Amino acid sequence: MPCQSLPHPMTSPAVTSAGHSIGSILTKLSRSKLLRKGVARPFLFINERVWNCLPQSIKGLQLVRRYGSFLHKLVQMRASRQQYHGTFFLRNRPELALLRSLADRLPAAAPLQITVVACSNGAEVYSIAWTIRSARPDLRLVIHAVDISSEILDTARAGVYSLEVDRRINAPIFARLTEPEIDSMFARDGDKLRIRPWLRENIHWHAADATDPALASRIGPADIVIANRFLCHMDPSDAERCLRRLELLVKPRGYLFVSGVDLEIRARVALDLGWSVVPDLLEEIHNGDPSLHQDWPWQYWGLEPFTTSRPDWRIRYASVFCVGQHALNCEEAGGLRN
Repeated sequence: MPCQSLPHPMTSPAVTSAGHSIGSILTKLSRSKLLRKGVARPFLFINERVWNCLPQSIKGLQLVRRYGSFLHKLVQMRASRQQYHGTFFLRNRPELALLRSLADRLPAAAPLQITVVACSNGAEVYSIAWTIRSARPDLRLVIHAVDISSEILDTARAGVYSLEVDRRINAPIFARLTEPEIDSMFARDGDKLRIRPWLRENIHWHAADATDPALASRIGPADIVIANRFLCHMDPSDAERCLRRLELLVKPRGYLFVSGVDLEIRARVALDLGWSVVPDLLEEIHNGDPSLHQDWPWQYWGLEPFTTSRPDWRIRYASVFCVGQHALNCEEAGGLRN
């Protein structure tokens, strides 16, 4: 799977330029303190009611999407951000498919170290372990899982989940699993599901803050770092600082998966640090978690629709990057290096 260098903005037709000019004006308006504080609440209330009445064909129009982006910026600027633990098993299947593809490139019995930042209740960690170990049981997989909450980390470490919705998670965590997948991943124990022992091996749990500069020296660099769906819940300036530090967790020519973050922040950091876009399944991964698209533009974590009409669409919508020293030579290096 090749990595490619970040593209230069493409020449766009006049209609696209007009759309971006309007988008720029709307962006400037969204930065107005008067609009955000004094007018935004009733303005957003009225717009949400109108938006919800629009047919999908109208919402898909380029200028309407631009207006939706303006509304989303207002929502983000007014939002009181806080961390959530809500998640699902096998949450983004295209993302897991790309992970499996990376693992398939390794020789027999090769080591593979993965770090999962903000691992929550462990659903993502065990989904990754199941995906890779089902396809490549020969690999010497080691996972470091990090979360700031010791309480939720205890749940992850135990690997026992109630069939009822956990009040701390507030999400139907098994909703995206088929019955054969449940039987493969879990042993049934009354009204609970217990992660099977072969999925629990070589997982190390760490109570730590993702913004801690010492985290990299504590757990060491990994071949793949998963940092999904938590940066959007941080103050934007803190999220950007944290994202820049996450590069330190990745081995040279390793891979960083980062979704669930303000798109402007991710694109800016990727460009500044010279990360290479991994183009494989780019659109599929962006669209792989439908719950995030359903929340756009009315929740700050909502994810805007994928569109190639933007000149920066590749870098804006990419969720996976080849990072670190010599990132632009990932294709020549053959991807993962031990």
